[in-house]
Amino acid sequence: MTPSDHIPFGSFAEEVHTHARHRPDHPAVVVEDASLTYRELWHLAERIAASLQREGLRSPAVVAVCAAASVEYVAAFVACIHLGVAVAPLSPALSDATLSAMLDDAGASLIFTDDTTHAQIDRIIGERAIKQVSLNDRARPLQEWLVPAGTPVEPVTLSPDTPFNLIYSSGTTGIPKGILQPHSMRWSHLQRARATGYGPDAVTLLGTPLYSNTTLVSALPTLGLGGTVVLMRKFDAGHYLQLARQHRATHTILVPVQYQRILAHPDFDQTDLSSFRTKFCTSAPFAAALKAETLARWPGDLVELYGMTEGGGRCVLLAHLHPDKLHTVGRPSDGSMLLLDANDRPAGPGETGEIVGRSDAMMTAYHNQPEKTADVEWFDDAGQRYIRTGDIGRFDEDGFLILLDRKKDMIISGGFNIYPSDIEAVLATHTDVADVAVVGVPSQTWGETPVAFVQLRDHATLTPDEAMHWVNSRLEKMQRVSAIVLVDDIPRNPIGKVLKRELRDALAPI
Repeated sequence: MTPSDHIPFGSFAEEVHTHARHRPDHPAVVVEDASLTYRELWHLAERIAASLQREGLRSPAVVAVCAAASVEYVAAFVACIHLGVAVAPLSPALSDATLSAMLDDAGASLIFTDDTTHAQIDRIIGERAIKQVSLNDRARPLQEWLVPAGTPVEPVTLSPDTPFNLIYSSGTTGIPKGILQPHSMRWSHLQRARATGYGPDAVTLLGTPLYSNTTLVSALPTLGLGGTVVLMRKFDAGHYLQLARQHRATHTILVPVQYQRILAHPDFDQTDLSSFRTKFCTSAPFAAALKAETLARWPGDLVELYGMTEGGGRCVLLAHLHPDKLHTVGRPSDGSMLLLDANDRPAGPGETGEIVGRSDAMMTAYHNQPEKTADVEWFDDAGQRYIRTGDIGRFDEDGFLILLDRKKDMIISGGFNIYPSDIEAVLATHTDVADVAVVGVPSQTWGETPVAFVQLRDHATLTPDEAMHWVNSRLEKMQRVSAIVLVDDIPRNPIGKVLKRELRDALAPI
C-alpha cells in the first residue's frame, strides 16, 4: 500500500503509519538538535496512544498541550488524532486566567506540558482533576508515564465528524473561542496541499508556534504526505535563514511581519535560498509592496492564503503569476465565496459587502458556545451553511478579492464608512514609517474619528505633526486622521495580528 491519493476521507495518523512502513528512515520532524524519523515518530506516537488509552481517554475526549515546540509534542499530537481524541494546543504565553478559562472550556482531563510550562500549569490546575504529563521535564520523565514499547493500541474507527483539534482563536478581542475542527476539515487540507508541491521530498520550515492554525495547515500536510517538518522553538530572522540554508527548505508559511524581518536581516542577500519552491503567507494583511519585494528577492513561488481558522471559503493569490494583482488576496478556491450587503443578502456585481464562504473545510462549531456559533453562520436560500469572516471586501472585474477591512474595525465618521486599511496603506509608503495601525476612537463631533499609531524606522526623525500633515494631504477629506501617536512597537499577537483593542484602550475620546 502507498499513501492515499485523493481519497474522499481517511485517517491522517494512518498516513504517517504508511510512511513509517515504506520510508522508515526518512526524517519526519526536526526541532533544533532533536529529530525523529518516520519509524521513530510512529513508534513514539503508538506508545503515547496506548498510554492515553490506559488513562481511559477515548473519543471525543480532549487532551490539552501547553509546551514549546518539540519532537515529543508532534508525537503526542499524532497519538491523539490516531485515537480520535481532540488536541487543544494552548499558548504558553497566556496569563493564568486565560489558560484557566481555556482548560475549563476544553474539558481536558490530561495536559501535556514541558519544563517551560509545568510550574504554571501546576498552579492553574489546583484542585482540578487534570493529569499533567511532561514531555521533556527531567524531574517527570515521559518514559516513566509511557506503557512498555509494543503495547497494542485498541483499534479506533474515525468518521469525518470525529473531532480532530480544538484551536483557540488569537484572542485579539477578548477571551479566545474554541474552534472545533473535525477530521474531514484536516483531511481536506491534506488533499489540497498536493497542488502546491508538498510531498515526500518537501522540507517545510516553520517559525510560528504549534498552537497556531497557521503552523498546522502546513505542518500536518507535510507529515501526511511524507515530507520533513523543521520547527523553530522561537522565531528569529537570522536563525530562520541559517535553518533554511542548512536543511535546504523547499516550503514555508510565514506571517507578513516575519517576511518583513527576514528581508530586512543583514544576512538575507548572502544566504542561499535557491531550494525554496513555494512560500506561503497568511493570518494578517500582506502589503502589496512587501509582496513585490519578496517576489523580487526571494526565490520560489509566492502564495497568499486568505481564510479563517473556522474554515469556509478560501482565496488564493499566486503572486508570482499575477504581479498586477498584489493589492488583492486572489480568487476564491476550494468552495464558494459571497459578499453580503447590509441586509444580509448577496451583494451585486462590483458592490462591497461582508465576505462569507463555504467549502469541505469548515469547523464543527465554537466549543460550548452555540450562540456565537449561530452568529458566525449564514445560510443561503438552499439551506447551505456559510461561515462569516467579519471582513469587508469587493471583487474586481477579474474575480480577485480586494480586502477593505474588518467589519468591526470599520470607522463610521460623520456618516461616512472609513476603512483603516486605506489610511494604513498610505502611511506605509512614507520612507520613515516601519509599521502602522489605524483605529477609530469616539468623537463628540463625528461619532468616531481615525487615529494612527506609527512605528518609525531606526534613526527616523519624523514628528507626529509632520506625519499628520503628510498623510492628510494625501487622503480624502473624510478619511483624515485626527491624531498620530508614535510608538516603539505596534502590539501584535504571536502570529502577527495587530491588537487593535489594546490601541483603542490606550486612547481617550477626542
